[in-house]
Amino acid sequence: MLTGVDWFNNRRLLEPIGNIPPAEAEERYYTLLDEQKTAT
Repeated sequence: MLTGVDWFNNRRLLEPIGNIPPAEAEERYYTLLDEQKTAT
């Protein structure tokens, strides 16, 4: 069961977001938000 959750969140690749795992996309999103806050 937990391996399925791990795969779903960290290993599957999603084409609409650039063939990267959802966890990586989320990390990039929050990194960009932090960079925008410091640039303002």
